[in-house]
Amino acid sequence: MVRTDPTGVTLDVLVQPRASRARFGPVHGDRIKVAVTAPPVDGEANAAVIELVARALGVPRAAVEVIAGTSSRRKTLRVRGGTVAAVEAALLPP
Repeated sequence: MVRTDPTGVTLDVLVQPRASRARFGPVHGDRIKVAVTAPPVDGEANAAVIELVARALGVPRAAVEVIAGTSSRRKTLRVRGGTVAAVEAALLPP
């Protein structure tokens, strides 16, 4: 789900586009559920996921990228400069 990467951390997410509000949901299998209000058209949902993750972690949007699953609901993100502990604290439910 969240693991160390040479440049920071990678995390596996399951995206729910066109949600009623943007939020992090419960863990769904081995992925963190991320709900965004944007539709899955022209990369809008990907941009919304990047924005939401960056804001939650307090990093610039440029530090978050989709490295796998750009056209899928199941995505892998890389957060440059992040730590596993910081990502888990910010994105996982208590």
